[in-house]
Amino acid sequence: MQINPRILKGFRDSLPEQEIIRRDMFHNLEKTFRSYGFMPIDTPALEYKDVLLGKGGGETDKQVYEFTDKGNREVALRFDLTVPFARFMAMHSKTVNLPFKRYHMAKVWRGENTQKGRYREFYQCDFDIVGLDNASSDFEILLLIMDSLKNLGIEDFTIHLSHRGLLNAFLSHEGISEKSVEILRCVDKLKKAGTKTTKNMLEMLVGSEKTKKILEYITTGHDDPLNKGSILDNLIKLSGGPSKHSKRLQDIIKFLHGSGKQDKVILDPSITRGLDYYTGVVFETFLNPLPGIGSICSGGRYNDLASLYTREQIPGVGASIGLDRLLAAITEPEMKETLTIHEKIHSDVMIFCMDESLAGYYAKIADCFRKKGIKVDIFHAKKKLVQQFKYAEKKQIGFAVIAGGNEFNNNTINMKNLKTFEEIKDISVEKAITLIKNKKL
Repeated sequence: MQINPRILKGFRDSLPEQEIIRRDMFHNLEKTFRSYGFMPIDTPALEYKDVLLGKGGGETDKQVYEFTDKGNREVALRFDLTVPFARFMAMHSKTVNLPFKRYHMAKVWRGENTQKGRYREFYQCDFDIVGLDNASSDFEILLLIMDSLKNLGIEDFTIHLSHRGLLNAFLSHEGISEKSVEILRCVDKLKKAGTKTTKNMLEMLVGSEKTKKILEYITTGHDDPLNKGSILDNLIKLSGGPSKHSKRLQDIIKFLHGSGKQDKVILDPSITRGLDYYTGVVFETFLNPLPGIGSICSGGRYNDLASLYTREQIPGVGASIGLDRLLAAITEPEMKETLTIHEKIHSDVMIFCMDESLAGYYAKIADCFRKKGIKVDIFHAKKKLVQQFKYAEKKQIGFAVIAGGNEFNNNTINMKNLKTFEEIKDISVEKAITLIKNKKL
């Protein structure tokens, strides 16, 4: 009996076209991270359940894939890369040099409702600085977000910046800090649920008067650029006056202006991040042509997270790029015209098979091309030329190498441009490489 091939809801296969783009993204991101001095790490997909759920929050607990393994241990699949990193630092803080800059690209799992760009198995890309608690390290994470996206060919985006500590100061000033966790989760749903729904949820928590104050705070000029200091001034006033939290934001804004990068960032006090472990600055990044797809890169400061596993104080700040959401976004018409994430999915050249006994010769030709950075696909079966041409066309290959017994004897090849159909016969491989490199064919 045959088994019906099927995939769990929220999981999917990755076809070559998608996987090549994803791996190109990985490659470009990795080059960017290394240029900033960040180093790679990896952690297990499975962790002890109590390690992962020590401080995830109620919503997270419901989404975690958990089970009892064959050793009768309570285990769970990682739902993000930040909590395992906190455990990692608690175990290896004496091995790595502090401050430590890391990046980690890997799969995570969440049993949440699926939608476009949101799955139950997906890739995350995290980058963090631990061992420092200052505005400069917060600022560098923002810079790294900008450069990472730009190096993926994405220019039209905005980072929404806020501070959890400043919001907590406001809640304390209003006398409702005991309900801060619930309020933060309501506010975090503002962009998805809308103002009316958020207002109703808040009124059930704190009443109409306090809800009015909260809505005033979280909607204070969040769409204005950083050039206007009045936004932060108003937030400071609403939160009871200057504090270390407002000073941190002022310093970051100063650094952004000093680097000339202020136009990519706006103050948005509605940004709170749903997870409980954030303690300082928080941020989310949106594609301007596609605001409805949600944040493609988010994060913040989490100075107390590692305290779950160690008495050592290890402050940290970091961000996470949602690679699968980003991959879904780049297929949208609004993004296709502006993206240069990769120029070519398939090979540059295909060597046609005119004689299967010439496989060694074809390999030798391919090796010459590859040594010069030209991607080559060899067709390994002697089929009609029309079939080989159709195969090359489907794979969007630009050039064909056609060589049979005569070419083998003369140590030459025939080259054909599969877009213009221009053909040059009886040339050396070196000449063909020069023509392709100089775009003369």
